[in-house]
Amino acid sequence: MAIVTDVVAAGLAHDLRRSISDFVRAIRRDTGTERSAQSETLDILHLFGPMNVAALAEKRGVTHQTMRVVVAQLKANGLVRLNADPADQRSRLVSITDAGRDTLAQGQRARASLIEDAIRTRLSVDEQALLGAVIPILARLTEPEVDEQERR
Repeated sequence: MAIVTDVVAAGLAHDLRRSISDFVRAIRRDTGTERSAQSETLDILHLFGPMNVAALAEKRGVTHQTMRVVVAQLKANGLVRLNADPADQRSRLVSITDAGRDTLAQGQRARASLIEDAIRTRLSVDEQALLGAVIPILARLTEPEVDEQERR
């Protein structure tokens, strides 16, 4: 196995980050599903379940007041609901509604469809096979680091 130098690894990391960022931005732009405070909040609720405004604000890295405005907009659009927190009756838990889940799913379907079309129309059969081989490698980059002895 070839040893990758620090310079090569740094170059690959830079190019990969840029390529993935450009790819994600282009797909979101071309499908009209660009990131927003509302979509990020829906994603958090979908992934982590109901939570109060303070926890949502912390997860998004925004102020409590900013998150209150976002939640109010989502609630007005029927994408979230507020329920009493059984652990603290003074607090409200924000949870995603079926309409909120549908909104997320529509965006995911639109992005997947655009990517599928691009793969089918822009890549050769060999390139499609190569892409299929690269996907597990990319997935490995985000897995928790495993000690070499554990790998064996």
